[in-house]
Amino acid sequence: MIPRSAFKTASLVAAALLLVVALTAWAAPDKNKQQGRLLYGKVLDQQDNPVPGAIVYLSNSRTHVVKTYIVGQEGTYRFPGLSTVDYEVYAQYNGRKSDTKSLSQFDERPQVYVDLKITAQ
Repeated sequence: MIPRSAFKTASLVAAALLLVVALTAWAAPDKNKQQGRLLYGKVLDQQDNPVPGAIVYLSNSRTHVVKTYIVGQEGTYRFPGLSTVDYEVYAQYNGRKSDTKSLSQFDERPQVYVDLKITAQ
């Protein structure tokens, strides 16, 4: 026969292990869930054609850190994993610049699509 104190100790250990496993599973990040916001879009000319080789500038309004992205043949850009602060984004190509667009910290969408249109000077 198993002593009552040994059974009680084994039950407490099993409960503690179950709690640790449950908390670990609950706190683990979902691998399929995107971390942070995604800003993406296209750089277009006046006729809505893609502008390959344009450079997209993304400025964090709090830290003033600037990230850049050189668009490919499709004219697309993407900035994943953005924190929830204000950003400004614009594109530039051969001395021409798009209007500056803003992404607000109050915009709760996880994915934000913004086209940037470069006009002739």
